[in-house]
Amino acid sequence: MSKDHFVLTAVEPLPNYGLRLTYADGQAFTVDLRERIRTTSFLAPLENATLFAQAKPGFAGRSVDWVEDELDLGSDNLRHLAVEQAGGIGHERIWSWLEDTGLTLEQAAEALGISRRMLIYYRDGEKPIPRAIWLACLGWEAVRPKGSSLPLHVPSAQEYAALHAG
Repeated sequence: MSKDHFVLTAVEPLPNYGLRLTYADGQAFTVDLRERIRTTSFLAPLENATLFAQAKPGFAGRSVDWVEDELDLGSDNLRHLAVEQAGGIGHERIWSWLEDTGLTLEQAAEALGISRRMLIYYRDGEKPIPRAIWLACLGWEAVRPKGSSLPLHVPSAQEYAALHAG
């Protein structure tokens, strides 16, 4: 699979601070930026509807640009946000989970019962993350199993606190 899943081929500004994004892998997403613009200081200039309407693909399709080299958003971050807004699980969650747990790719793949290659597909956004995989990540985080045996119950609040202490 190629890395085209983060390369934008088209950007269409929509009413109310939305964007229709089309990627080189043929996928199209709609993303709502109202809240981000309202709460992120560097995006405040985009409250100007005329400026917002000037959105276009940036260099090599790796961003949406409004003002070149000054005001842009990464195409990978926008895809993640669009997936999350549509109710999916964005690839950045796997990155964060790996960092938070300190697991290697091999350890994480084994913990989830999938191949290392499949975990890389999910982490890199090349394949959508199934709900069951994300729930397994959350479950692993909750119980932090030691070794290959899985716990037989969900930890109590006290057990959970002890598992996550320092």
